Amino acid sequence: MTRLKLHDERHRVTRVGWLRAAVLGANDGIVSTASLIVGVAAASADRSEVLVAGVAGLVAGAMSMAAGEYVSVSSQSDTESADLTRERGELATQPDAEREELAGLYRSRGLDAETARKTAEQLMAHDALGAHARDELGISEVTAARPIQAAFTSAATFTAGAGAPLALAAITPADSLAVVVSAGSLVGLALLGAVGAQAGGAPPLKAAIRVTFWGALAMALTAGIGALVGAAV
Repeated sequence: MTRLKLHDERHRVTRVGWLRAAVLGANDGIVSTASLIVGVAAASADRSEVLVAGVAGLVAGAMSMAAGEYVSVSSQSDTESADLTRERGELATQPDAEREELAGLYRSRGLDAETARKTAEQLMAHDALGAHARDELGISEVTAARPIQAAFTSAATFTAGAGAPLALAAITPADSLAVVVSAGSLVGLALLGAVGAQAGGAPPLKAAIRVTFWGALAMALTAGIGALVGAAV
């Protein structure tokens, strides 16, 4: 007789919330800080001015990322809460209509009418709001908005990402600062893109090329603008 083993399945979708914030924060930290450093260096500024600009960019960027993520994800959380409150009221005032609505969703997914009705009845008897949140609204424990987690993750990973080009700027000779910071940052971006893709189950090479291309473009544009401004003043 074949014996089936129970096992825990680990799905990458459970990582989507923190992974998105982490990758976005680190990527933005590298690109924005490296671009700022390269742009200021291209304007013929001395090392102290470059480092001051880099530190200022790190602090401002980390706070901006944290605030932006918090506001954005809080808006999502507020919308989810409003939908759940409305759904809770509808379950209290018209449970029969809500049961039929849930059964209709299951019929649309391929269940026959009788199975859909019984499934809706059993799920609503167990956890009516949870069943409607999951199957009608698409809200679950995995995908629920977490503003505080997103804000701290973005700020921390932005700081970590921004620290790399800033450290390179601190130890590199002034005459080669722009080149070293640019090259080191592009390597960091490629590694970040590959690691993030691997963690999310996507092709690493494609992600690495994509993030490196946009990072190189950002740094090239900023360096060009810095050189023009430096020449003008």
